[in-house]
Amino acid sequence: MNEPTITNTDAPPPVPLSLDRLGDLPARIGTPDYDRDALTAGIIHIGLGNFHRAHQAWYLHKLMQQGLAQDWALIGAGVRAYDSAMRDKLKAQDYLTTLIELAPGRVTAEVVGSMIDYTPIAEDNAPLIAAMADPAIRIVSLTVTEGGYFIDPETGGLDLTHADIQHDRAQPDQPKTVFGAIIAALKLRRDAGHGPFTVQSCDNLRGNGTATRQAVVTLARQSDTALAQWIEQNCSFPNSMVDCIVPATGPDEIGLAQSLGVDDAAPVTHENYRQWVIEDDFCAGRPDWDKAGAIFTDAVHDYEAMKIRILNAGHQVLANAGELLGLETIADCMAHPLTSAMFRKIEAEEIAPYVAAVPGQDPAAYVELIAKRFANPAIRDTTRRVAFDGSSRHPGFVLPVLRDALAAKGSCSGLALVEALWARMCAGTRMDGTEIEPNDPQWARLNAVALAAREAPQLWLAQRHIYGDLAEHQAFAEAFEHWLSLIWAEGCEAALAVYTDQPDVAAALAGDRAGIGQ
Repeated sequence: MNEPTITNTDAPPPVPLSLDRLGDLPARIGTPDYDRDALTAGIIHIGLGNFHRAHQAWYLHKLMQQGLAQDWALIGAGVRAYDSAMRDKLKAQDYLTTLIELAPGRVTAEVVGSMIDYTPIAEDNAPLIAAMADPAIRIVSLTVTEGGYFIDPETGGLDLTHADIQHDRAQPDQPKTVFGAIIAALKLRRDAGHGPFTVQSCDNLRGNGTATRQAVVTLARQSDTALAQWIEQNCSFPNSMVDCIVPATGPDEIGLAQSLGVDDAAPVTHENYRQWVIEDDFCAGRPDWDKAGAIFTDAVHDYEAMKIRILNAGHQVLANAGELLGLETIADCMAHPLTSAMFRKIEAEEIAPYVAAVPGQDPAAYVELIAKRFANPAIRDTTRRVAFDGSSRHPGFVLPVLRDALAAKGSCSGLALVEALWARMCAGTRMDGTEIEPNDPQWARLNAVALAAREAPQLWLAQRHIYGDLAEHQAFAEAFEHWLSLIWAEGCEAALAVYTDQPDVAAALAGDRAGIGQ
């Protein structure tokens, strides 16, 4: 493989990405050493976005570069109409992806070829179901985001009242959801005498494999109890922790790829860090991902708790304040004296105390690692992307830590501030009066409640589908009301200055803005 070391130079027009043009790419761009025609599929991945292509697909690519895993190639898949656009882009370039690693002061690129097909998108998911029913497929993996698991926040179980789940209960042979499609494929395999496959979640959920098992088995039980029992007894659902910051792709990322010499309609940029920790529970075999740097362990929960609480909750600590202050990226938030100070204080005092150490990493050291990664200016991870779907991310990432803090009678002031910042962000305007575009599947409802909460903060916490009984905890409810009232009265920076005890910084920032306006 060509080992890439990228420097920007004047260059001829970029080479269109395709199998027959790989040899025309600049030598500094790494390309597959393996014969793509010799690969056969063993994995279907549902929800094939940027994260998967920079993570699981990359680990598989690394194995293939070693001459391994040639029968574990990927087939992409989706269950929503908008997945067709990604399929069309990737199909046009032979399912190849350019990965661009953005380290501070250094850019490298390589073409990943571990994906060889993408199932057509159909409303009844028939092509996907047929592909998963093929006995050659031994793993079905997925990244469908936290909200795609249909978890009832009050019970923790599958939300059987959701319209898509109700559809799949009534019409299991024409499912709308990823879980309904998995069940339909497993039914075909069982009836044909084929074995099961492993269902491998790559999402940022605590116990993602356990959550996936719960969703699949619970939904199957609604229409076919015998099938549900067969799935429970034969399929495996390994838990995993996945970690790599992967920004969304836009014109800038496409332009960066072109400047490096490759014309890729869907390149992926990512940070210079990856980690994948996996429970070794695969009913139909697996690739040797550990030979590419993954970790197989029975202690996945400790790794995922550290990552979800410090990194994912940390993202929510920053993102809403960043949106309110007009800070475009997470790196911008880390460069801002108030938001960065808030992040470090909350992490140290209200998150890290409720995180266990893992081999080679204690929580305080991990906080420092995350702070360094967040501050990488080469990663243009937008606050808007990170703040998206707060109605799933806050219950998944922030509120479990808050509950632990309340149970331990520890400080919850910072986490209450985080929730107040989210409530103020959902009101739909920044501190400078500019509009915040809808950024949540529940935006209309959140926006209405956020505006009402300006005069009655308790209305925000009364959203039991998000907060459950947390409004009944006096310490949290009072802290939340204090911060939300202060934000509405004096602004986001004033609240951050009070929390971080930096009134001089807030005054200096206000003075800077006044000077600019003169």
